[in-house]
Amino acid sequence: MKLVSNIVGALLGLFFIYAGLNFFFQWQVPPSPPAGSPAANFIGAMYGSGYLKFVKILEIVGGLLLVVPCFRNWGLVVTGAITVNIACFHQFFFGGIKDPAVIGMIVATVFLAWVGRKGFCCLACCASGCRAAGQSEGACCSTEKSETSGGCCGGK
Repeated sequence: MKLVSNIVGALLGLFFIYAGLNFFFQWQVPPSPPAGSPAANFIGAMYGSGYLKFVKILEIVGGLLLVVPCFRNWGLVVTGAITVNIACFHQFFFGGIKDPAVIGMIVATVFLAWVGRKGFCCLACCASGCRAAGQSEGACCSTEKSETSGGCCGGK
């Protein structure tokens, strides 16, 4: 399962890095919605305000974090919000999520979140996505909250 999650994390991270860099370098021109449509107005407002540039920078940073297994959960925090917004954009403006790339992105994000679910405790209290070598299961990434350890993060 670790090998599969590493492959999926690398592919999803590379997808976000490519999408973010494509905004700045225009290797591939993205399809634009029909002029005058609500989707075109929404994209135009995001582009004109500079907000889309901020989102694309977050995509690059989140993609880089996804590629590195120890920082993958931080990458999921960043790109997960972007994935939800992309899914909502397709659902509300195009009448459903029909694009295979969007469906794959959603499936990969949910898969990585499920596989790394125990590491999210570490993000909240230890500021790390990985349990340090030699720590017991009752340390940082454990979901058990014993009274002696002070919670899932070993009293931190």
